[in-house]
Amino acid sequence: MKLRTRKFIGVFGGTAYLIIYSLIAMAIGGALLVDLNKFFQLVGFAIAGVLWLPGMMMIIRWMSRPDTQSDEQSGP
Repeated sequence: MKLRTRKFIGVFGGTAYLIIYSLIAMAIGGALLVDLNKFFQLVGFAIAGVLWLPGMMMIIRWMSRPDTQSDEQSGP
């Protein structure tokens, strides 16, 4: 798969990932963290705010992978 195609797919995949992650994080945060004191809310939301990074980094790493030798020979 060419780099340009991976970037095109990755933009939509990354956007979908972030939307789904944020909805799940809001649901979990709303169910578990609302009744806690402010310190635990801060820690919980800070953790939720960082946990999206590993998944997004995997998508970006896949998107930026160089083309394979067979992709370069196949032409436009």
